[in-house]
Amino acid sequence: MTCIGCPLGCELQVNADLEVSGHECKIGEKFGKEESVNPTRNIATSITVEGGDVVMLSVKNNSPIPKDKIMDCVKAVKTVKVQAPVKVGDVVLKNAADTGVDFVATREVLNWLDSSSLFQ
Repeated sequence: MTCIGCPLGCELQVNADLEVSGHECKIGEKFGKEESVNPTRNIATSITVEGGDVVMLSVKNNSPIPKDKIMDCVKAVKTVKVQAPVKVGDVVLKNAADTGVDFVATREVLNWLDSSSLFQ
């Protein structure tokens, strides 16, 4: 497997005893073990905002998602629409696809009425 823990992209080999070889750093060793036992990923995407100074809001998961649940989480988050205002860190979807993982806002969105005063 190719390590995605750092920019080196080491080619890892993991044996049945979870001994990792081919890594150049400790991140690679940890990644190889975790990827062999419980592969997880992070998702960054966007959802629709109503009444905001922008129409799309960037969101991300607040903890890693099991790899086999990624598509279920993406489907769940794509059904979400939020009403402005939104603050960074606001939970926009709790317990996505029964994973225990929440999706949170990664930017602030003002109510469009509040943002109109910025242009006066």
